[in-house]
Amino acid sequence: MKNICIIILAAGKGKRMNSSKAKVLHQICGKPMILFVVDAARKVTSNTVVVVGHQAQEVKKSIEKKYMDVSFALQEEQRGTGHALQCALPMISSDIESVVVLCGDVPMISSGKINDLIYVHRKEDNDVTVMAVEQDDPYGYGRIVLDNNGFIEKIVEEVDADDEQKKIKMVNSGIYCISCDIIDDVLNEISDNNNQKEYYLTDIVPIGIQKKYRVGVMLNEDANDVLGINTNEQLQKIEALIQEKH
Repeated sequence: MKNICIIILAAGKGKRMNSSKAKVLHQICGKPMILFVVDAARKVTSNTVVVVGHQAQEVKKSIEKKYMDVSFALQEEQRGTGHALQCALPMISSDIESVVVLCGDVPMISSGKINDLIYVHRKEDNDVTVMAVEQDDPYGYGRIVLDNNGFIEKIVEEVDADDEQKKIKMVNSGIYCISCDIIDDVLNEISDNNNQKEYYLTDIVPIGIQKKYRVGVMLNEDANDVLGINTNEQLQKIEALIQEKH
């Protein structure tokens, strides 16, 4: 796809891995987890940008061993996922219509599901499309509340959810397709007014809704596709799942 750019967020340190190594360089089945995500992205488009930060040179080297034409954006100071995406915007060429945002620590995402997200985004003429999954135990996740037309009305975080909303099993995966026409507008509205003092990419959803943009959802039937890695236990679990698949 020529007019699609995929941006992979891979700048974080991964403190909970209890390791000096950048999180995305931890290995699964003998290769750095970031390469699983880059492999999936490259099956969709050659326009791929990886946002690096912690151990930037090492992360770049691990990718360039396989792909010499991946672009890189540097997030010198890790100030959240919204800020990471802003760091990548100068790398997007003018002919790109939409951007898909992936996470470097979500290695089971497939090119097929990325294509599904782009398809829904275009078919529904959305400005933002969120990849959602249904979790049997959604505790801790932001619940996606839909309106009568199947568009996202809001995302309610666990702490703010009432009893009815807590029963909702559809949650936000953190993977998005965003139209370039509106990307600056929504990113510029993100604030760091939170406990972490970070700019969260999830905020583009309420901002988009408030600005009357079309914010749609693509339901991914397989929750394993979007499992993230924050701990060594999660790394081992995902390695076992990938070994089962192969």
